Amino acid sequence: MRPVAAPRAATLLTPLALIMSGLAACAPAERPSAQPIFIAADSGYLQPGALARLAQAAPSAPVADSPQDRADKAGSAGFAALEDTDRWLLATTHAELRPPLALQHFDCALGVRLGSAETPALDRMAAKAFHDVQAVVAQVAASAARGRPVADEAARRACQTLTPAARRSASYPSAGAATGTAYAEALAAVEPERAAETRRIGHEIGVSRLVCAMNYPSDVAAGEAIGRAVMAEIVATPEFQSEAETARRELTAARATGRTNPGCAAERAALAQTVSTARP
Repeated sequence: MRPVAAPRAATLLTPLALIMSGLAACAPAERPSAQPIFIAADSGYLQPGALARLAQAAPSAPVADSPQDRADKAGSAGFAALEDTDRWLLATTHAELRPPLALQHFDCALGVRLGSAETPALDRMAAKAFHDVQAVVAQVAASAARGRPVADEAARRACQTLTPAARRSASYPSAGAATGTAYAEALAAVEPERAAETRRIGHEIGVSRLVCAMNYPSDVAAGEAIGRAVMAEIVATPEFQSEAETARRELTAARATGRTNPGCAAERAALAQTVSTARP
């Protein structure tokens, strides 16, 4: 595993707003010892051939001005109603998807305070899953030329800082939705009794990409499908199964400390906000 410096493009516009909204507790917890904030894996669970096969199986992006494309743009426009709501602020935290900090989005679903205990096996699993999912997404995106909502609509705001290149990058498929789904599926395999809760958060991470105007609905749906497909193959590997046992013990030990995320009530309130409940 390699430590990774946080790129400027991923800087989130959240600290003061999160504190004011009561969602500050959803931000990453302070780690108990001096460790890299972000880690990266030089290889994942799957071989290059398997990653290429998964990328080839992904559907193509909607054709410009097709019925699906027009429906996507209409659906995306509706999410502008959530700007500056608590759901928008939660979406800004979901924009952080690098391991291991991104696992803390699942604190409330798991009933733990990740980051307050050592979880090296779980962190390693997340980094390798991230590697594989991003590899598939990159291959699919290479043949897609779909702009992001924040690039197509001058009035839309992103909930993270973006370089000009990032703003113009391919929207299809949603890397955020793919990654959130992959983490959810990995955690569901580690703790099946909490599968419904973790999968809900994985899906909400994809919804956050809609709230943030970073992706269209079809992009998110494709990303979620990629995340599930990649993890279905990862979960079946002996390497993952072995690491899952260790990760399960880490989560049990973390839960035994009694520490939980104090932001869970705020998270529940934010997740209750939808386009239909947003104020005009």
